[in-house]
Amino acid sequence: MNIAFQPARLLALLSLLALSHLAVAATPDDLIRPIQEQWAEIKYRQPEKQQAEAYRALAVQARQIVDSNPKMPEPLIWEGIVLSSEAGAKGGLGALSLAKEARQRLDEALKLNDKALNGSAYTSLATLYAKVPGWPVGFGDKERAEEYFRKALAINPDGIDPNFFYGEYLADRSRPAEALPYLEKALKAPPRPGRELADSGRRQEIQALLAKLKKEAK
Repeated sequence: MNIAFQPARLLALLSLLALSHLAVAATPDDLIRPIQEQWAEIKYRQPEKQQAEAYRALAVQARQIVDSNPKMPEPLIWEGIVLSSEAGAKGGLGALSLAKEARQRLDEALKLNDKALNGSAYTSLATLYAKVPGWPVGFGDKERAEEYFRKALAINPDGIDPNFFYGEYLADRSRPAEALPYLEKALKAPPRPGRELADSGRRQEIQALLAKLKKEAK
């Protein structure tokens, strides 16, 4: 039996298949996964001197994803994380404008959904407020940092990042006895699928800080 070839119908079918594939692929997790993976490669595998430039290129990629998905908080969170990382790698007063950009992106994400990515916007904002110099140089605010850490932990009490960064904050504030339980909990955090390199690198940071605090306590 011969079936007439109908190119218009075939083209329409192929278009529908392509659109359905894009719809399935364009989930928040799929969109941010390349950013997450490249961020971990930069942070844990690249020499420190090369990191600022690598984060800059990654921030451009993240911005493109945000522009294409303006109502998704997840890409905004990751743009904020990358900008924060670039600021940390760059250092000095020149990093302040990057920190301000990061804060803006994370604030935007909070307005869309403060629970996105298990409250990661709160964790990243808290870390910024903890580490950026205070007035009149910057926007650092230790009280707000603590408030945001607690909000992050209320959403994700067992997460590796909120427990580590809050523990680090407490250690930096000369509160080691309070820091230890959070760091130990961070070390026992459940693995994050697809984030193996990030988890491994973070655990090394946790172990190093725990060893430092225990040595100082002797």
